[in-house]
Amino acid sequence: MLQQPAPRYQGHKSYSYLEPHTDYRVFPLAQEVGRVPEHDLGLSDGQRERVTRLLTEHIAISLHEHPVVLPEDVSRLREYNRTARQRTGYEGLSRSGLTAVFDNFMAGASCVTSENGWKWNDLIYALGMRMSDIYQQDYVTLATSLADIHAAKRDGRLALVAGLECSSPIENELDRIDILYGFGVRQLGIAYSQANMLGGGLSERHDGGLTHFGRRAVDRMNKLGIAIDISHSGDQTCLDVIEASRVPVFITHAGARSVWDTSRMKPDEVIRACAERGGVIGIEAAPHTTLSAEHPHHSLESVMDHFAYCVDLVGIDHVTFGPDTMFGDHVGVHNTYAGNYAHDAGNRPEHPRVEYVSGVENPGEAFGNIVGWLVKHDYSDDEIAKVIGGNTIRVLEQVW
Repeated sequence: MLQQPAPRYQGHKSYSYLEPHTDYRVFPLAQEVGRVPEHDLGLSDGQRERVTRLLTEHIAISLHEHPVVLPEDVSRLREYNRTARQRTGYEGLSRSGLTAVFDNFMAGASCVTSENGWKWNDLIYALGMRMSDIYQQDYVTLATSLADIHAAKRDGRLALVAGLECSSPIENELDRIDILYGFGVRQLGIAYSQANMLGGGLSERHDGGLTHFGRRAVDRMNKLGIAIDISHSGDQTCLDVIEASRVPVFITHAGARSVWDTSRMKPDEVIRACAERGGVIGIEAAPHTTLSAEHPHHSLESVMDHFAYCVDLVGIDHVTFGPDTMFGDHVGVHNTYAGNYAHDAGNRPEHPRVEYVSGVENPGEAFGNIVGWLVKHDYSDDEIAKVIGGNTIRVLEQVW
């Protein structure tokens, strides 16, 4: 369900304070609005009005996105990323209905100094360049506290929470966590599919769990007030992190392995353990992840099968959404970086391939359609308020 642009948005385009072709390289970019057909939920006028009211009245937080605009020709993605000037999708975000977005800067794809990503220097490029542009406009604002998120809601702005889905760039330097905190980062993942100094990734056939250094890192994140993400960690590492952390942790973007049997999804044991310690799982929507036997052609319906299962498993107080979308050809991103990062150590069930995930294709449309689905399926206002932001706020009150 496409929202109208936020009144506060004044049309800023990334790096428009610089001179194109002189200060930075120019790439034709993907459309932020209208790149794919609008998803038709079949809502009545009254239901559409309710969606708008819910997003207006309540805080809506996407727990995991990459709200950058990709090049129109995705074959130029590595060339684009090497410039370190990924563009923020301000126009698309202005139509999202979101109060806040956890922006997981694409450090793994910011291959400025290395083709393999996750290097400390490349991470600093990714953070610094994007932040320099964010500070040049008045709609998206960096959030480092709950007060900032509430202020954004009050002022008609969109709060951006800086996050990283992998701690590999800190190497064995614990103080780099403090440096990232100083740069405004408020959420960190443990491992991105492959093992690192902290623990095991979900693509490894043998997960040794959280390392001694990983336990020290978890302790440091707790002391600083950095939310911990275990979405791409191996199962044992997930359980170890949940146990080691003194505050609840997030599974910011995943689904249920009982619904779709791949290592990218989380087993019931991990989802339950996360919830029992007060944590929350954000339901993923990146192409070819949260599929289901009932809806193997990936769409909003597939995603919501995982949502419904997790609500039944751990209760509505422990589920939210982290769609993990971007503006442009997400499938093309996966194809471009397929050689860099393995995602599945084991089986890959057969399923139809899609060009995009209808209904949750980008950060501008995802939450409007998610709320539309919830309205259509008769969830109460209170239940919807919890799963679009209230549950995340509750965890952040303990973490931050």
